[in-house]
Amino acid sequence: MQWFGPGQVTPGTTQADLDVRVGGRYRIKFTGSNGEHHEVGGIYREVVPNERLVFSWAWHSTPERVSEVTVSIRPDGGGTLLTFYHAQFVDETARDNHQRGWTEFLGNLQQYVDA
Repeated sequence: MQWFGPGQVTPGTTQADLDVRVGGRYRIKFTGSNGEHHEVGGIYREVVPNERLVFSWAWHSTPERVSEVTVSIRPDGGGTLLTFYHAQFVDETARDNHQRGWTEFLGNLQQYVDA
């Protein structure tokens, strides 16, 4: 929770409930620096420890817009290669907004790992 979210998450506002197993649910909540509350959740569709997660993704404000996220990791030299894929967007605007958010999210992860 120290690095989750896009670039403008108010520190200390992230909450996560995760049941990481096939069929398990997750819900993540956070507040942006503009004071706007965000909540997203879904169901784990595939869980392969230390290799792969596949899960549905839907914002609380638009539960009918379900997309799918796949995260794969594998050893790469002295580190780890993370492959991230988010698909099944309702339109190009949703795709572009998620691309911006995930880019910031992965930047936060990189800063956390480098610290």
